[in-house]
Amino acid sequence: MTQLSEKELSVLNDSLSEEELLVKKFSMLAQHAQDPEVKEKFTKVSEQHQGHLNELYSLLG
Repeated sequence: MTQLSEKELSVLNDSLSEEELLVKKFSMLAQHAQDPEVKEKFTKVSEQHQGHLNELYSLLG
């Protein structure tokens, strides 16, 4: 694997933090949603961000 620069590592770290926060936020929103359609949409968005998080972790090898 190619050595990442400090700037690249910083961006990757920020992206990981942001995606993790979005997963938690949308998961929490889904748990508190009363409307089933809204609950489903929040759950899907949370799952999408979990996918992004998994992809970023896979880049770290």
